[in-house]
Amino acid sequence: MRHSEATERRRPTAERERALRAAGYARVAGADEVGAGPLAGPLVAAAVILPDDADLPGLDDSKKLTAKARARFAEEIRRQAVAWAVFELPAAEVDRIGPYKGALTALAGAIRALDPPADYALIDARPLPALALPQESPIRGDGTHLCIAAASVVAKVHRDGLMDALDAVFPGYGFARHKGYGTAEHLAALERLGPCPEHRRSYAPVRRLVAPEPTLF
Repeated sequence: MRHSEATERRRPTAERERALRAAGYARVAGADEVGAGPLAGPLVAAAVILPDDADLPGLDDSKKLTAKARARFAEEIRRQAVAWAVFELPAAEVDRIGPYKGALTALAGAIRALDPPADYALIDARPLPALALPQESPIRGDGTHLCIAAASVVAKVHRDGLMDALDAVFPGYGFARHKGYGTAEHLAALERLGPCPEHRRSYAPVRRLVAPEPTLF
């Protein structure tokens, strides 16, 4: 078996979606989030319902695609989808409720925003007990389930666009390059400029600058 064939077989498929539709669930949504870890910017979740005949060859987990490929796929996913939605959780709200609860809130918000609504949800790694909907939460689902991969791409492209816009509003931090993650460039800019309103005050590198530890004499 050639390496290219093995790689192709590891890409996400719609097998589980087809099985669920055959079981009577007409609209199966995939959901994923991005941005729980960065020091700045919103946390974003997306939900996508793909049609039976979705044609997205090469679609994969957003982390395995180039920025150019993600942008191309995001446009095609939005064009083909039965429904898609995104939910933005601001940095201040991530601080208030924490990144884990924030991810659950954003995922549920994206799924609830679908029109027409989903009647089953496949959610990457995170069960949503507060969501009154039949669901599964496969680990690394963005690499195995086509609708979750689609959601991961839509969420990533949407959040990257938000961070590009924030780069213009708060110049000097490099948001357009690192998207708010704690890179060496970002940490150096934080030291130099201090936090901006989009930084998450509860995250250690930012918290240290907002409320530095007292010096012991």
